[in-house]
Amino acid sequence: MDLVSSLTADARRQRSSQPGDDVPKFAQATAVLRAPAPVPGEDALTALAGLVRDDLDLCNRTIVAHMDSPVALIPQLAAHIVAAGGKRLRPVLTLAAARMCGYEGGVRHVNLAACVEFIHTATLLHDDVVDESQLRRGLASANAVFGNQASVLVGDFLFARAFQLMVADGSLRVLEILSNAAATIAEGEVLQLVTQNDLTTSEDQYLTVVRGKTAALFAAACEVGPVIAGRPPAEQQALCDYGANLGIAFQLVDDALDYAADQATLGKTVGDDFREGKITLPILAAYEAGTEAERAFWRRTIEDSEQTEADLEEALRLMDKHGAIRTTLERAGYFAGLAKSGLSLFPEGRLRAALQGVADYTVSRLR
Repeated sequence: MDLVSSLTADARRQRSSQPGDDVPKFAQATAVLRAPAPVPGEDALTALAGLVRDDLDLCNRTIVAHMDSPVALIPQLAAHIVAAGGKRLRPVLTLAAARMCGYEGGVRHVNLAACVEFIHTATLLHDDVVDESQLRRGLASANAVFGNQASVLVGDFLFARAFQLMVADGSLRVLEILSNAAATIAEGEVLQLVTQNDLTTSEDQYLTVVRGKTAALFAAACEVGPVIAGRPPAEQQALCDYGANLGIAFQLVDDALDYAADQATLGKTVGDDFREGKITLPILAAYEAGTEAERAFWRRTIEDSEQTEADLEEALRLMDKHGAIRTTLERAGYFAGLAKSGLSLFPEGRLRAALQGVADYTVSRLR
């Protein structure tokens, strides 16, 4: 029995009828789902996870416990995507923000971190269906293994679990923040669909998509920390802004990685965005700087979706010629800088330094 299956079985045995009651029991278990082990090149993220390691262990156990269902396919499919790994960046941000703001004496931050991860995982399941993706984090995507219908429905289940955790927290403000984020994510995904294959999309419109589909959850993940710690509105807004700017930087780098990473590093097929006609900054930068002949290439491949085997290589050549990846990384660096400077409101300390380091790490993934 693998680790996830073992922990899922353990969760079934130990789960309490009250939300969050199972967390202390899991903390005493011998077998623990540890925080991510150090990975070369991820020092800043690993350092931040290390500062909240005990909280993250409890969060991981809460995730496993709430994946459980008498409908066997639900924990089976959910375990598939959990087993694929992932950085747990969003829940780590929730835990770190809460601790930096002085939250003590409970597990609200743990349960809300699990809630954030459930929202994120649900969107991944839905996105892979919409995009017809075959790979997720280097492994077969859930829809490739279990089919589209099961992936959509289990994504719905995880959204429902997230809302159960929100309600169990008991704070209307927390519910407002996270439910607004969930709605904004959906709006961002629909807007991305609307702008797909449209080269008249402006950078501002592209960034609106990014703010919706990615940055909104980063912002909410950070904002709930100071809320449950009872910090003043200025600190709540500062961490919300940190998360939003970090999320924009993160997505910009992800969009660059689709053209500048190998498949093993990327964890999905290189060039998926190009094949799907997604409008991202690397394409917009290359199109804007291109000659008329080059723009005709982009119109054929992106707007008309007429692509040949050699077209991805030509797209990469044009991006290199016009510095499109460099332009994208420069924009990512700008937003990472905003994220870092936004933390100046908080006293110097290990958590603040680690959160600032994560902003640098986000951009350095492609350096």
